[in-house]
Amino acid sequence: MPHTVEWTVRLYLFEDEGTTKARVVLDTKDTSLTGRGTARRNPEDENVPEIGDELAAGRALHDLGDQLLGAAERDIDGGGAPPRPRPHEVWGWAT
Repeated sequence: MPHTVEWTVRLYLFEDEGTTKARVVLDTKDTSLTGRGTARRNPEDENVPEIGDELAAGRALHDLGDQLLGAAERDIDGGGAPPRPRPHEVWGWAT
């Protein structure tokens, strides 16, 4: 059965005295998650706002992605699915 949904993502960037802050909000209509990220410019570096925007936005999106993966893992664990290895777990021969 086909499944199609639309989620809304809004990205906000704020810059103040060499620090760029990003906030990304995901709205699924059922829930909302917020990711955050920052980037700080070294005072000796050239002022290139685009770089701060990219770093802060990327970090906020990464934070949001981690939250989504965590929510999915909790849903899987709560749904009776068999346990599976986590990325940080090592499987194979014991050392």
